[in-house]
Amino acid sequence: MVEVNVKGAKKTFTKKKKKLQKVDRGKKPAVGERKALRKRVVLSNTNALEVEGLKDITAQSMIDDSLRGHVLAIPGPVVDQLRAVEAFKVTQGWPLFRRPSMLIRKDTLDMATEIENISLGIGDKTIRRVFVGERGSGKTTMLLQAMTMAFLKDWVVINIPQAQDLILAQTEYGPLPSTTPTLYTQRTYTASLLNAISRANPILQTLQLSQPPAENEIPIPVPPNISLSRLALLGAEDPEIAWPIFELLYRELTLPDRPPLLLCMDGLAHAMRNTHYISNTYQPIHAHQFTIIKWFLDHLSGTSPLPNAGLVLASTSESNSPVVPALKLALGQLEGNSAVRKDPFAKYDERVLGVFEGGGVEVKRMGGLSKEEARGLMEYWALSGVVRQRVDDGFVGEKWCLSGGGCVGELERAVVRMRV
Repeated sequence: MVEVNVKGAKKTFTKKKKKLQKVDRGKKPAVGERKALRKRVVLSNTNALEVEGLKDITAQSMIDDSLRGHVLAIPGPVVDQLRAVEAFKVTQGWPLFRRPSMLIRKDTLDMATEIENISLGIGDKTIRRVFVGERGSGKTTMLLQAMTMAFLKDWVVINIPQAQDLILAQTEYGPLPSTTPTLYTQRTYTASLLNAISRANPILQTLQLSQPPAENEIPIPVPPNISLSRLALLGAEDPEIAWPIFELLYRELTLPDRPPLLLCMDGLAHAMRNTHYISNTYQPIHAHQFTIIKWFLDHLSGTSPLPNAGLVLASTSESNSPVVPALKLALGQLEGNSAVRKDPFAKYDERVLGVFEGGGVEVKRMGGLSKEEARGLMEYWALSGVVRQRVDDGFVGEKWCLSGGGCVGELERAVVRMRV
C-alpha cells in the first residue's frame, strides 16, 4: 500500500512494510548435542551381511602365524573395554560391517608375540615405541590391536585417545602447588580418564589398596582394602581430587605382583609444542608442563620405568599433524634416515629432543599391506556385502596398485567408498 503525504508543494511516497511471519524452525539442539553426534562411534550395521565362519580373536590365536591375512572378530566384552578407553575412531570404517573385526597382518603378529613374551617374562621387560607413517597406514589401528591383545592377557590399559584434546584449551586447568617449574593439572580431564580406567579394566576390581595414603595426600578419607576400581571412581566423581587419586592409583599399579601395563597416546606431535593455554604472566604454556602429558612422556623416554613390564606406545602422523622440527629430527635419527639432518637455521625445542636422547625408543614405520593381506581384507569386505566385484588376482592387483602399495586407508577408499 502506498500513501501520499502532501507537505507544501512536495509529495512523498512511503510504503508500509509487511509484517514478517515467524517461521517455526524447530527445537534448537541442546548444548553439546552436535558435538556428541559428530563424535558418536557406530560399531554395528544391521544391514551388513553376517560373515559365516568369522572367528573371535583369542589370547592363543593372536600369535598363530597361520592366521596372517585373515580377519578375526573382536569379542563383545573386549569391544566394551575398547569403547571405554575411546580406542575406536569416527573416521574408521566400523559402521560398514556387522561387528568390529581386525586384519591379522605381519605387524599385528609381531606385536602379539612381544606381548606374549612380556607376559611370560621373556626378552625385554618394557618396549617403548612410536608408530609413524602416512595417513591411513594403520597407526591408530595398531594401537587398537595392541589394546585388544592387552585386554585379552588381563593387562591394565591406560589410553590417551587424542593428545590434541589436552592442548586446545577445551578443559579447565590450574597450577599444581609446590612445583618448579610450574606444572598444571587438568582436573576434569583427569577425572574422565580415571572413569575410563575403571570401566575398561575389570581386573582392577580384584586388586586392593595395599596401604593407606600418607597424611594430607588425599583430602578425603579412603576406606582400607578398597578395590583399585573403586579408588579410581572416587577420583572420577570429584575432579578436585582427581590428580592425587591418579598418582595413588598408579603407585599401586607399579607395586610388585601387579599386572603389566600398556600406555598409549595418539597424536604425539600435539604433545610436543606450546598449548593454547597461557600462564599468569600471559606466556604460552608448553605441553610438557601439563601433568598428564609429562607423566606419559616420562615413561616414553624411560625416565619413569615400568617395574612390572609392559608397553609404552605412541603414534604420530606425517600428513595431518603440527610441524614440530625437533620431533621430526629426533624420529628421523632414531629411524636411521640419513636424509634427516639438523638445520643450522631452525630452532629446535630442547625439551622435545630430551625425550628421545636417552635411547631405547623404537620408531616403527607403518607400510602397506602385502597382496596376500590385501586379498584377505577384500574377501572379508565381499562377504560383508560392501564389495560386489569378484575378488580375483586381477582385481586385487589393480586395487593394491591404486592404493599406493597396500595403504589400508587408500585401499578402503578405492574398494569400498569409491564406486562408479
